[in-house]
Amino acid sequence: MSLAGRHILLGVTGSIAAYKSAMLVRELVKAGAEVRVVMTPSACEFITPLTLATLSQSDVVLDMFPADRSKGTWHIHLALWADAMLIAPASANTIAKLAHGFADNALSSLALALRCPLVLAPAMDTDMFVHPATQDNVRILAGRGVTIVEPGAGELASGLSGPGRLPELPVLIGAVEKVLTTKRDLEGRSVLVTAGPTYEALDPVRFIGNRSSGKMGYALAAAAAERGAKVLLVSGPTVLATPAGVRRMDVESAQSMHDAVMEQAGTVDIAILAAAVADFAAEHVAETKIKKSDDNADGLTLRLRRTPDILRTLGQRSGKAGRVLVGFALETDREIENARRKLEEKGADFIVLNNPRIEGAAFGGDTNVATLLTRDGTVEELGLLDKKRLAHIILDRALALHTERVGG
Repeated sequence: MSLAGRHILLGVTGSIAAYKSAMLVRELVKAGAEVRVVMTPSACEFITPLTLATLSQSDVVLDMFPADRSKGTWHIHLALWADAMLIAPASANTIAKLAHGFADNALSSLALALRCPLVLAPAMDTDMFVHPATQDNVRILAGRGVTIVEPGAGELASGLSGPGRLPELPVLIGAVEKVLTTKRDLEGRSVLVTAGPTYEALDPVRFIGNRSSGKMGYALAAAAAERGAKVLLVSGPTVLATPAGVRRMDVESAQSMHDAVMEQAGTVDIAILAAAVADFAAEHVAETKIKKSDDNADGLTLRLRRTPDILRTLGQRSGKAGRVLVGFALETDREIENARRKLEEKGADFIVLNNPRIEGAAFGGDTNVATLLTRDGTVEELGLLDKKRLAHIILDRALALHTERVGG
């Protein structure tokens, strides 16, 4: 796409990859953007401000306190001018300052005043990038909704090889385009998402579980956050990273997920229950590991009890005015019939139906084959989609219903 007419701030910090910022400015300008550059003092050791001023056709911002005192609030005006800010390369030092709110140079002061999306492209030696302090700072910024462009891996200036290279220009420009084109239509709304499996203990070691990876729920949480929602993700055990801008609560059992959802559900506008919650749990959990013995030589009988039905309970409770409730149904036979029954019995506004036996919809995959069933009898077959695209469709339907109920 074109960046025609867009106002882009480019922050350049003290990384040897700063030499690539000249080419980055040129490509942004060629895409139609108006570019202003702000540099840290260390960046000037790697590339001259004159080079970037010439390519951007605008003065480079270097000083917190410009000689022209009429520009005393320059960082506020420039922050309001920008549609997006890209810091590339972003050094470990600058990432640390942004994570902890320091504003001791022109770039960090400007970043702290931003109202627009911020994109960071870390670039540094591998050992610096993988250091726990840097990784913690990256996570802090991602948790605030900052877009992090993962560094490339390969040979570095130090002679080492590993992650830390500044990504290629198309990747950087694509990240800016993405933050500028993502809809922000969920701003002001709160979304609760459940994801992953639940584990129901048999003893201190073993549990009853299922094959859910949590990818669908995490895709929903990430998409909602990108669109401006305040998102709470209630997650069963997974290996997935928390999406940027999402608050996450980790739970293990169906009961703990039920309790977490019920505690929060009264304040949310949209609740999407995508978790694969176990229907049964052991009636009695052994205090010690169950061992083979003569007493169970012929096998072991487990007595199971029903777990709380989170969707039904939430469907029966009054919530925030206009709340939309979305459930998921995983069926392997009589899919439409069973999903329709679930929709009617549990009080959901619509159900997302899938069958893991269908090609492209298996557990742990990045695609799904879904059908949406609504209370008015509509059956919408969506076909094979990647989970992020499906997440946006589900959010589109939920938002339309919420808007219809409350307006705006």
